[in-house]
Amino acid sequence: MQPALSIILVNYHSGAFMYNCVQSIVQETAGMEYEIILIDNSPQDGAANGLLQSFPQIRYQALPANEGFARANNAGIAMAKSETVLLLNTDTIIRQNAIGHCFERLQQIDELIAAGVQLEYADGSPQVSGSFNLTGGLNFLMAIPYFGRVLRWLSMQIGVKKPSIAEAVSATEVDWISGAFLMVKMSAIRQAGPLDSDFFLYHEESEWCGRLQQFGKLCLYGDLRVTHLEGASANTAFQSKTNAYSNLSDKKGFQLLLSMMVRIRKQFGLHWFLLHLSIHLLASIMGLPIAFLHSFLGGFNQLKQTWGYTKNVWCLLPFVITIIQKQPFFYKVL
Repeated sequence: MQPALSIILVNYHSGAFMYNCVQSIVQETAGMEYEIILIDNSPQDGAANGLLQSFPQIRYQALPANEGFARANNAGIAMAKSETVLLLNTDTIIRQNAIGHCFERLQQIDELIAAGVQLEYADGSPQVSGSFNLTGGLNFLMAIPYFGRVLRWLSMQIGVKKPSIAEAVSATEVDWISGAFLMVKMSAIRQAGPLDSDFFLYHEESEWCGRLQQFGKLCLYGDLRVTHLEGASANTAFQSKTNAYSNLSDKKGFQLLLSMMVRIRKQFGLHWFLLHLSIHLLASIMGLPIAFLHSFLGGFNQLKQTWGYTKNVWCLLPFVITIIQKQPFFYKVL
């Protein structure tokens, strides 16, 4: 029987996270036919071997190298036998038939082409699971050391609405949905195209949602809950000590910054890219003197973060021409 849904998982040293994820899918998903497709970005670690023995129904494909989120999920989409696909992180735990309920609602509304759920941390607190776009992606500047605080204060003074949804409590139409749980109709993918293979990690799903949105609506269901151990495998790979996506000072921060700039160029245009680049360069120059002064008052950690951010900004420069010209390029730094 042809499955109604293809669930795509991407492994990169996921280990026990992956096993727990699949087990929760099997235990908590009812009332529908589905297939599980596992794309392996790290077959050399053998982490998938035990999983495939325990769940032989999984369809499996190993990639020759770590191809990142977009390319791996595109490989899964190409294998899918159904007319709806679910991009699901391996560090998620399905609860209370969230997949089945989300699928049913997605099929009931013709103009709805993608849907997500409310993601939660292990302690039950909500994660940002979907969001709205600010003009030109100006909200991304909030993460800049010192400069971001000024922008945040100015935004509050003039009443700018926060683009992120702290917690969805009902069905909420959004501009993009987290790739940790993103269910999409294949009819929309055939129109908008797959994920952009230039991205290695971060911002690929939001850029994709921007293209999908041209052909229908995206909805976040706040009453459907899924546990997400955010960034567990990525943090190990980047040797990052934080799950936050606002830290632009380490190696993970450079990948975030690079992917963000690629997204701005692709989704919002050249003038917004040049504006963001100029602000980052200016903030990196002005931020270090402020951080040095701050360090005399005990702000040594802030100095370290500002120095890391400054290095990352200037490391963007070799990529600028390629980004401006929108030449095909794999923006991978891991």
